[in-house]
Amino acid sequence: MNDKEKLVFQLIKENPYLSQQEMAQQLGMSRPAIANMISSLIKQGEIIGRAYVLPAKNQIIAIGGANVDRKFSIEKDVHLGTSNPATISESIGGVARNIAENLGRLGNQVSLLTTLGEDHDGQLLESTSAPFISFELIEKLQHEKTGSYTAVLDNTGELVIAMANMSIYTKLLPTVLEKHEATLQQASCIIIDLNCPAETVQYTKDLAKQRNIPFVIVPVSSPKMIHMPDNLNGVSYFICNRDEAETYLQVKLKNMADYEAAVRQLLQKGAQSVILTLGEYGVLAGNQEKIQHFEAVKTTNIIDVTGAGDAFVSAFLHGALNDTDFETAIQLGLVSASKTLQSEKTVRPDLTNEALHQWRELL
Repeated sequence: MNDKEKLVFQLIKENPYLSQQEMAQQLGMSRPAIANMISSLIKQGEIIGRAYVLPAKNQIIAIGGANVDRKFSIEKDVHLGTSNPATISESIGGVARNIAENLGRLGNQVSLLTTLGEDHDGQLLESTSAPFISFELIEKLQHEKTGSYTAVLDNTGELVIAMANMSIYTKLLPTVLEKHEATLQQASCIIIDLNCPAETVQYTKDLAKQRNIPFVIVPVSSPKMIHMPDNLNGVSYFICNRDEAETYLQVKLKNMADYEAAVRQLLQKGAQSVILTLGEYGVLAGNQEKIQHFEAVKTTNIIDVTGAGDAFVSAFLHGALNDTDFETAIQLGLVSASKTLQSEKTVRPDLTNEALHQWRELL
């Protein structure tokens, strides 16, 4: 294919239902020129028939953050207002990206839909994630910086402070998702994090509800709760921590009775299932039938807390989407979170479906 044919091919791949006139308008070409290139692509065997290509089916699509994580680990006790000796490490992260990689390592077919800059960090994200995640749905923005997250950890691995440059996600608007609507409609599950603007979350929720696609909302932090929809109708799984629940419900949660009341209130907002993560106290999870408390997996030798929440979400969804019963799926999530706490990596490099089930059996 020549360069112009590649542009046409990519448009068709993103949306096989585009008319030749729509392609011509998007690429600034004449309709006859588009017709000639489509004819050439058919002769080359790159596309077949009137529908050209079909969107991938039954893949999980994760929408939201993909950024470069930089971690400063303070070697001794933390002293504010002065210099602290520290070591630095660099890795890739972002809630949606982390969840996507975990799911990919567990054997699922996963695509990431996000915005990246055309810069070094964007190239690093793509090259490192490619073995586990499809990047066909990525929107690259020439004049934007790829998202970045910098964390400062104390000598026990606990977070002291974090700084995030996530302005690129304001560009992750419904207009970006509309380019891939044909693919989204064929998804086996759609996961979205709240790095996305509120209108994007609402658009995706509506699309998933209309097409009866399992839909998962995973908040990023309490401040990002402003991107939540007014109700949770159409949400299959809403997974949040205590701070995020407090912000969304505008209540203070102090004990187990409060936690249970919060889960019930979230269910009343329309979610089919709610999971409230409570750190060392495990999770409170349930649906309209019952709410249960699950103890956390006892974890020693904690190295780094970063990524443990994403590991929980991923392993739980891996179980839930592959016909595992709800309780077992929760346990898989808790096991994966525990193992990630014991790793210096945001996503454990030894994570597989077989390893996950073996870890659970050894409890």
